[in-house]
Amino acid sequence: MKKFIINGVEDDSILDQMEITAGDILLSINGLPVTDILDYRYLIADESLEVEIEKADGEIWLLDIEKEYEDDLGVIFPEAMIGTKTCKNNCVFCFIDQLPTGMRESLYVKDDDERLSFLTGNYITMTNLTPDELNRIIRYRIMPMNLSIHTTNPELRIKMLRNRFAGDVMSYLESFYDNGIVMNGQIVLVPDYNDGLELAQTLNDLKAFYPVLQSLSVVPVGLSEHRQGLESLRLFNQEDALKTLEMINAVHDEMAAKHGEGFVYPSDEFFLLAGIPIPDSDYYSGFPQIENGVGMIADFKASVTESLAQRKTSAAMSPVKTTSKRIGLLTGRAAEPFLSNLLAEIKQHYPRLDLSLFPITNHFFGEAITVSGLLTGCDILAQVKPQFEKNPIDLLLLPENALRSGTDTLLDDWTLETLGQALGVTIAGVAVSGEALLQALLEA
Repeated sequence: MKKFIINGVEDDSILDQMEITAGDILLSINGLPVTDILDYRYLIADESLEVEIEKADGEIWLLDIEKEYEDDLGVIFPEAMIGTKTCKNNCVFCFIDQLPTGMRESLYVKDDDERLSFLTGNYITMTNLTPDELNRIIRYRIMPMNLSIHTTNPELRIKMLRNRFAGDVMSYLESFYDNGIVMNGQIVLVPDYNDGLELAQTLNDLKAFYPVLQSLSVVPVGLSEHRQGLESLRLFNQEDALKTLEMINAVHDEMAAKHGEGFVYPSDEFFLLAGIPIPDSDYYSGFPQIENGVGMIADFKASVTESLAQRKTSAAMSPVKTTSKRIGLLTGRAAEPFLSNLLAEIKQHYPRLDLSLFPITNHFFGEAITVSGLLTGCDILAQVKPQFEKNPIDLLLLPENALRSGTDTLLDDWTLETLGQALGVTIAGVAVSGEALLQALLEA
């Protein structure tokens, strides 16, 4: 069994006060072995602990610890200690296979790790989930589990994931359901594969797992221009999107009438493809999968409307006193009509604001990729700089979902600072929230 070597201990933490140091080995907590971060996180969630430590000289220490339930012991370990499990599938729709060469190595890592499902919200296919790992999820009650389902047809799932072990998805769902492990599901929909009648059957099968399977998202396949050697796939057209929405909404409305929640939610892209309005916030029943691009536009619009209303009734709704700054907002092509209307609404409340929208065509991945989360610095520079030379901007706002989490770096490694220097303008990331956007505009 792999030993859990302590990388470091936080100053003044419980273990620091008990003279535990880097290099010591964490053997067990309350008699259960500690093999990774997940064991550690769950085993420390108690008020009374017996912690077994092996010191550098081989001496075994038994520590009796009384603490608050939520208190950490103070172990420091790098992210690498998680030992991410990589994907064993070769999915026909995998976007990582469609990345151009020359990007940073971390972008090419295909994770399929149940620990990251819990810790960071990643979706897993369950094809490399061992019986011991399944039992650990159930024993520790690790949830919610975020699951890439795609289809409940065993033969079709084997074909789509190109893995002969991918067909037993229902047995995993049943195990989670029987043991009350809350789940969220995802379907990447591929035309001529798992759409149409296959989607109808999948939705019918999955609604039986509600409410333990608390939500299900359906997102269209994304296709870049870097598919050399990959299977030929096509994108959804408007007619496809309309038919898909009709099928999804039939189940959504049935579940909403029966349970008060819609259960299954199409991503925003389907509404944009179909050319029909995005539903109001009530449609999304609390936005259970907003991080998956489901309901983001509705939530953003509602947030802007609410923030404008609040400011209208407060002193914050004072007139903008200057027109000296021109402010630009970057976006992908998909959200251009929506944001254009939204900026017009904001300008009705603040007519002195000088706002411009800069929709970016994605040449880096291909013009079929239209979401703001996949914008790159090279595309922004090439398309915006010529416009700035004729009509300069003072401040450029970029949706934070285009940045690597916790950084100011785009997918092609341009930073906001270097991009701003190249453009001769200040660039700032802004959270995908109406209040954050209004605050950024008014503070500018």
